[in-house]
Amino acid sequence: MLSTKTRKLNPALLKQARFDNEPEWLTNLRDEAWKQVDKLTLPVFDKVDYHSWPLLDFTETEEQPTGDVTSLLDPTENYHFVSVGKKTIKNDLSDDLKSKGIILTDMKTAIRDHSETLSKYLFQKAVKYKENRLTAVNAALMNGGTFLYVPDNVDIKDPINLMAVQDSRVKENFVNHTLIVAGANSHFSVLQRVSTIGEQTNPAHVTVEIIAEDSSYVKFSALDTLAKNTYAYYNRRGYLESSARIDWTMGVLNDGHTVADFDSDLMGDGSHTEMQTVALSTGKQVQGLDTQVTNYGRHSEGNILQRGVLLDSSTLIFNGVGKIIHGAHGAKAQQENRVLMLSPKAHGDANPILLIDENDVIAGHAASVGQINKKQLYYLMSRGLSKKVAKRLVVRGFLGVVLRDIPVADVREQMVEMMERKLSNEQGTE
Repeated sequence: MLSTKTRKLNPALLKQARFDNEPEWLTNLRDEAWKQVDKLTLPVFDKVDYHSWPLLDFTETEEQPTGDVTSLLDPTENYHFVSVGKKTIKNDLSDDLKSKGIILTDMKTAIRDHSETLSKYLFQKAVKYKENRLTAVNAALMNGGTFLYVPDNVDIKDPINLMAVQDSRVKENFVNHTLIVAGANSHFSVLQRVSTIGEQTNPAHVTVEIIAEDSSYVKFSALDTLAKNTYAYYNRRGYLESSARIDWTMGVLNDGHTVADFDSDLMGDGSHTEMQTVALSTGKQVQGLDTQVTNYGRHSEGNILQRGVLLDSSTLIFNGVGKIIHGAHGAKAQQENRVLMLSPKAHGDANPILLIDENDVIAGHAASVGQINKKQLYYLMSRGLSKKVAKRLVVRGFLGVVLRDIPVADVREQMVEMMERKLSNEQGTE
């Protein structure tokens, strides 16, 4: 098992990843990205040395999974789109939504049936394949994913629910890409659940691009629960045009090692993003999460809120970057990064950074790393609760500022259940 830093990728992987009869523009994009793989450096996640992780340990002889997987999944009836590995097992968009011109399909079908639209957006705006080695690898080896297109002026009341499952029952590459395009003045919510079935050791690469055109509004929520034997790289990016808004709410509850880039580029005047993340680290798990908002547009606004909890001997690093480009008059950039330590053996850090190249702006940050509030704990215990239960309630309150913004009640429940499961495994809390 070679490290991410030293591994040389077999050109056969490029051929293996191609879709059947894919258009020339995509083949060319893959080829150009592949040429950059060994020239580009890996992205830097401050205070996280992930170079020894097998993030690029792709199999060159993929196994074919067999058997019905539906019994292994959480209930899928509330999801519009479900994929397991490279296979789509559910695509259920209502006739009413289809009549409005909304497109929801797997990436392979989207490449075939909506090639012209995808060529304008895929790896063109939110994610650039030349950015670093991992973005180049993801562009070259993308082998599945989802495409959601919402036309201009369409308002969707209920969330669009997506589920992407890594199939680790076998050795199979999981390079999953979700492209969401919000037409001008459209308004909708999206939920993405990312999980694993099986116990094989596999890397997982999960990319999300959201293109928010003028005056659109997208609420994107994610629940990440990849398995312990999964080494994960997340890359979620937003590209916002004039007066567009994206609200991100992400629950990073994986059991394995994780690095993630959560970024938004506020390109248009008056664009706005709220980027909120909760994360739990347990055992010997290492997680490094970079969240960045870059203000290009005048009077654009970007706010970052990150809250994390550490147990056992785990590591969690929050790196928050607010960047205001010269010319972004009246821009606002605020961030808050807070880490709660539940173990003396854990290592947590919150690193806020402001990069300001404009005078007429408002910017600020707050960061803290500390233990549980003893006054809150004492108060709850004085009401008859055990120390363990009291701790769990304090933690839920600490994370609740983010959880309350998840638009789907069922997802909030799922996220709370996942946190409860992790917290219940904490040692020495009685």
